[in-house]
Amino acid sequence: MDWLYQYPTLYPGVLLKRYKRFFADIELATGEVITAHCPNTGPMTAVSTPGNPVQVSYSDNPNRKLPYTWEMIQVCDTEPAWVGVNTALPNRVIKLALEKFLFPELGKYSLIRFEVPYGKEKSRVDFLLTGDESDKPIYLEVKSTTWAQGKMVLFPDTVTTRGQKHLRELTALIPQARAVMLYFINRGDCNQFAPGDIADPLYGKLLRDAVSLGVEVLPCRFEINPEGIRYLGLADFIPSMPNAV
Repeated sequence: MDWLYQYPTLYPGVLLKRYKRFFADIELATGEVITAHCPNTGPMTAVSTPGNPVQVSYSDNPNRKLPYTWEMIQVCDTEPAWVGVNTALPNRVIKLALEKFLFPELGKYSLIRFEVPYGKEKSRVDFLLTGDESDKPIYLEVKSTTWAQGKMVLFPDTVTTRGQKHLRELTALIPQARAVMLYFINRGDCNQFAPGDIADPLYGKLLRDAVSLGVEVLPCRFEINPEGIRYLGLADFIPSMPNAV
């Protein structure tokens, strides 16, 4: 398989409960019950259901309080699918994808910079892509999303003032630079993307306003599998869901 990213050895188990945001009790296939680090601060809407299969990684770093990390969970909304829950991974995967020039929509660039300060609200953009002097710089912000309704994935699944700020900052770059919102669809069973107006109507409005002013949207689909992560192409962008707030 053409894995863009390959996981270290993973261990199967079943989720017992997630609590205090950063902790998850998991029963491994061996019968051992462990507490794993949950690297996801969001509500994890519909992707933290007790009883669902999960996969965890293990670290032998003696400085870690919790040696196991919860990496993914299996859901069955429309079909069985693994969903990535480790929010530290998407930027690493996107870096690999940018180095391989997997997104033709971005055009040519020769230099990739990370966490570059910009904007009046003192933000840091995830990636800044530059090329020839005649080309506009590309400011690329990455957001991971897992909340699905049928075959449609939504972002955000809660009010995100940080996300709102990033949309304002990106919009302010137009037309001196290209501004791109890349949504990392952390599951392979969805082929549409829409703003999560139900959870954060202001974010939805800001996204539609940003698009109308020239901000580009790349809803990127990724297959998540215990072996690795594979890029599947773009989802259809639906600017506003029917009956959205």
